[in-house]
Amino acid sequence: MSAWGFLAMAIVFEILGTFFLKLSDGFAKWRWGVVAMGLYAGSFWSFAPALRTIPVGVAYAIWAGCGVAAAVLIGLFAFGQRLGAGQMLFMLMIVAGAIGLRLSTAL
Repeated sequence: MSAWGFLAMAIVFEILGTFFLKLSDGFAKWRWGVVAMGLYAGSFWSFAPALRTIPVGVAYAIWAGCGVAAAVLIGLFAFGQRLGAGQMLFMLMIVAGAIGLRLSTAL
């Protein structure tokens, strides 16, 4: 698998981990918390091989930026949370930065 494939897998695991962490209700529902921890472990396991090829700053910025954007979408659609126009603008800036980093990184 390519470094970008490992990074994509790390992002998916991190997003799912965040979703299940929210479901755990601060570990009051511990089973969801255990699932979240397993997904976060999978995220780190997938992230490590991506760092063999992708510069660490670029990989981390994309991983974190995509995770932040996905957490916002999960909050909006799964948990009914709301954001103001300014907050949405800055979230779009994070996404644009992650896309720009990917497009400008030649491997």
